[in-house]
Amino acid sequence: MNEIRCLCDIEPGQKARIKKLTSNGSMRRRLLDIGLVENTEVVCLGKSPMGDPKAYLIRGAVIAIRSEDCQGILVYE
Repeated sequence: MNEIRCLCDIEPGQKARIKKLTSNGSMRRRLLDIGLVENTEVVCLGKSPMGDPKAYLIRGAVIAIRSEDCQGILVYE
């Protein structure tokens, strides 16, 4: 089995699949609404000049997510 990490560990150009969301409340609802469900492929497209947030390709849409919010998103490659 592949190593499970948080989404913020994925560097630009890398792909991963969603394993589990550990976020709660309204943040969990927002993440589910943008399509972050189990087995969804996510591609890191780049990061801002300061390194936060990063841009991810999720189900055909480019979404910027802060590192703080990525901590609750577990992924595997």
